[in-house]
Amino acid sequence: MATVYKICGDQEWLACVRDGSLPWSAADARDGFVHLSTDVQLGETARRHFAGRTDLWLLAVEVERLGTELRWEPSRDGALFPHLYGALKHTAVVEAAALAVLGPGALAWPPWLPWSGQPAAGGSDSAFKPEAPAKP
Repeated sequence: MATVYKICGDQEWLACVRDGSLPWSAADARDGFVHLSTDVQLGETARRHFAGRTDLWLLAVEVERLGTELRWEPSRDGALFPHLYGALKHTAVVEAAALAVLGPGALAWPPWLPWSGQPAAGGSDSAFKPEAPAKP
């Protein structure tokens, strides 16, 4: 199963569960599409767009459930990013997890990510590089 990811706040996730689709963020509304990321893009996305927030959720979205409204377009540094030109429906979300803040600029990523807590490619210089949750 091919998967893309959306980082959102807890109020947006609760609205998605309640209403059946995720409300668009200000950036989504400005650009005319829902911003998504691949697993290797998550660390930099979190650092650039969600720094300092403590209410974050990570949603895993099955690509096949998005249909033709999903487009891969060049964005940051020319990398192809998944952009959804339509509603992100709750039925497309296959996993969801609250992102715990481990410290300034460090998030605990869920174990179901493909890299299982290892740093994502290209994220080694990011303050939000994916890290495994702290073990008790």
